[in-house]
Amino acid sequence: MMPVSNLHARILIVDDDEDDFLLTSELIRNIPSSGFTINWCYSYKEALELMISKRYDLYLIDYLLGAKTGLDLLKEAIAAGVEEPVILLTGKGNQKVDIEAMRVGAMDYLVKGEFNEEKLERSIRYALERAATLKALRLNERKYRNMFERSKDMVFIGDRSGCFKDVNSATSELLGYSRDELMQLSIYNLFAQKKDVEKFRELFTVHKQVNDLEVEMKTKFGENKVCIISASLEMDNNNQEYMQGIVHDITNLKRAEKATLQVEKLAAAGRLVRTLAHEVRNPLNNINLSVEHLRDEIEDLENGKLYLGIIQRNSSRIGALITELLNSSRPTEMKREPHILQTILDESISESIDRLTLQGINMQIKYPDVPVIVCVDREKLKIAFSNIIINATEAINHPRGKISITVETNHKYATVTIKDNGCGISEENISRLFEPYFTSKRNGMGLGLASTLNIIQSNKGYIDVKSELNVGTEFIITLEKMEMPERKEEAITRKEEV
Repeated sequence: MMPVSNLHARILIVDDDEDDFLLTSELIRNIPSSGFTINWCYSYKEALELMISKRYDLYLIDYLLGAKTGLDLLKEAIAAGVEEPVILLTGKGNQKVDIEAMRVGAMDYLVKGEFNEEKLERSIRYALERAATLKALRLNERKYRNMFERSKDMVFIGDRSGCFKDVNSATSELLGYSRDELMQLSIYNLFAQKKDVEKFRELFTVHKQVNDLEVEMKTKFGENKVCIISASLEMDNNNQEYMQGIVHDITNLKRAEKATLQVEKLAAAGRLVRTLAHEVRNPLNNINLSVEHLRDEIEDLENGKLYLGIIQRNSSRIGALITELLNSSRPTEMKREPHILQTILDESISESIDRLTLQGINMQIKYPDVPVIVCVDREKLKIAFSNIIINATEAINHPRGKISITVETNHKYATVTIKDNGCGISEENISRLFEPYFTSKRNGMGLGLASTLNIIQSNKGYIDVKSELNVGTEFIITLEKMEMPERKEEAITRKEEV
């Protein structure tokens, strides 16, 4: 640090006794080669105003200032954001005052009459040097705090056991918890899967760090987020260990990858179907043509009509299957318009109401109080919802069947959850659930859910599935929500009602 003699510090002496001010200022002026500008203030109120204005580099404040004390002034000044150093002066030594002064934030505590030029010079120099160091630390702290808060990723600091000590605002945005709520949790409370907890704990215990571990994290509202987490064990200035980490949300990336894979599978299946259809249709047409010619020739033969009828019916069935396969392989054309999501769901339920009634399935519906507007192909989306509802009814094989349909929204998305208490789906089959022509049903073609996925994706949405054998299955469909002016929303409502 530079010596005091090379500094041009501005000093304010706050003392209600002019004689004491003169003595203190004279001592300062006697400091060799000092470059100090000295001013005097005897009023508590004026001193506070001057300190807040930040016109001085150092304050020498008398402990007794009339009805109030120098400690009171120091506390008010610090509360108002004053960061410049303060040296407290007193006419009589008092250990209790000394300790309190240093606790509140004074740089030093001097007893009048017990210090000379040398001691005062050292106190001033130390105060200015320490203040400069603290200022640099505060600037660095603010810089890193800004980086901490502005990060789009979740950044956290916890103790060695993972209990949160500090989190940035992105943490609340990602997980839905307030900062106060997070301070009651640990990083381990946020993992959705037990295996992720075990893996993270193992890596952190053995290696003292975790690098780019893919985990599922659970939000306050029960939504699972796919994340990449990195964390390390660090040491603070007091040799206390702490955990610091960063979490990057890759949920949308994973969904995009999954959607791309499904599109590729559909495209490959479509190419195969079109090839097979072409190869089958040609001989099938020949069969149909031949049957027509034969009908006249064998009309009088015993059982001739019977056999021809069998051939024709099965030929027609094959033709219909080929048409269905071809339709399922073509990209779905969408006519997307604003519609009320609740209305589309109600219409989908109505189309399945007979089956629900016959099976005695209890239907539970929970909608928001206000219309949720989505830009979708209404008829196609009804087909997608109906497919899921029909699948749910087919999965229920007990008398206490229940299907719940819930709509939830946030500022950007609407989420439809269709949940049943049926037989559930094995983990192996879940990974293949939306593959074209994959089915676990005895008489199914495996086109319903493949078509459903195609419709949802074509409407700019995505779909997730959770299931547990003998417990039930949950389909979660997420669509972009439209924010519309109130009048237009009313017009859509009237249109839907008509």
